Amino acid sequence: MPKPYSYDLRQKVIQAIELDGLKKSEASLVFNISRNTIDLWLKRRAETDDFQALPNKPPGNGHKITDWEKFREFASSHGDKTQVDMASLWEGQISDRTISRALKKIGFTPKKRPTATVNAMKTNGRRL
Repeated sequence: MPKPYSYDLRQKVIQAIELDGLKKSEASLVFNISRNTIDLWLKRRAETDDFQALPNKPPGNGHKITDWEKFREFASSHGDKTQVDMASLWEGQISDRTISRALKKIGFTPKKRPTATVNAMKTNGRRL
């Protein structure tokens, strides 16, 4: 997301329109901003008595699992169940995909062997 226009520029544009009598279309050409942006600033000023930029919110949603120690204990005690079953056992609304991402994050694997399968092909002792 691009950075918002500075408060100083916003003040100059609004001042040019209201005090100097500049039209919105002329101000948009002079300050090299869109007329829609000026309309949004004026609308925000009418609603809140200020045209300050809104704070940026980081992308993404709120995380459902916040207590990771509790989730580790939950995963170790319910590790034999499917992710769908684990999602239904976890307190609150949570999807099986969220359980999958959380298990991956803590490094939990349902495999019986902790290491990858070693190549089972035997060598006859000769080197090439």
